Amino acid sequence: MHPKEPLRPVEDGASASTGGSEGVADKPLLMVDIDGVLSLFGVSILADADPRLADGSFHSIEGIPHFLSATAAAHLLELRSLFELVWASGWEERANDHLPHLLGMPGGLPFLRFSRSVGRSNAHWKLDAIEAHAAGRALAWVDDALNEECREWAAARSAPTLLVQTKPELGLTAREARLLEDWAQQLTTH
Repeated sequence: MHPKEPLRPVEDGASASTGGSEGVADKPLLMVDIDGVLSLFGVSILADADPRLADGSFHSIEGIPHFLSATAAAHLLELRSLFELVWASGWEERANDHLPHLLGMPGGLPFLRFSRSVGRSNAHWKLDAIEAHAAGRALAWVDDALNEECREWAAARSAPTLLVQTKPELGLTAREARLLEDWAQQLTTH
C-alpha cells in the first residue's frame, strides 16, 4: 500500500499551499463544484432521449449513487493548463478520495472546507471559503447552484471573477468549458 498524497484543505479564513508548483500562482483559480458539475442528476431521463448526453458511469460513493460525467472530467483536465483547480464542494477532502481513480482526475488537489450548512439552494455558503482561498486572485467558479448573492459577490470583487452555472443534468459541457477557456486566455492578453 502506498501512502496517500498529502491533502491540502482550506479552512474558512485560511489559505492552501500550492505545493511549490511553478507558475501555479500565475494562473487564475478554477473553483469546481462536484454535484451538478461532475456528478449529474436526472441523467437516465436524458440518456433515453439522447445517449450522447450521458457519457459517464454510475458509481456508489459512500453508499450514494452518483452518475459521474466522463465528458465533464475531460473538460476539467483540459482546463488544467489554464487554471489552478480547487474543489469547491461539500465533498471536501472526499473529492480526492474518490475522483482521481473514478474519473482520472489528479489527486491531491486543494479543497475548501465549509463552516456553513450545505445545500443546493444555498450556494452562498461557499463564499467565505472561496474568498479566503482566492486572496485577491482572479478566479472562475463553476457550480450548478449559483444565486444572486454569488453574482453580487462576484461583481464586487476587485479581481477578475467569472461565474459559470451548469445544468445539473448536463454538468460541465463544451459550452461552459469554452467560456472558461476564452476567459482565461483573455486574462493573459491583458
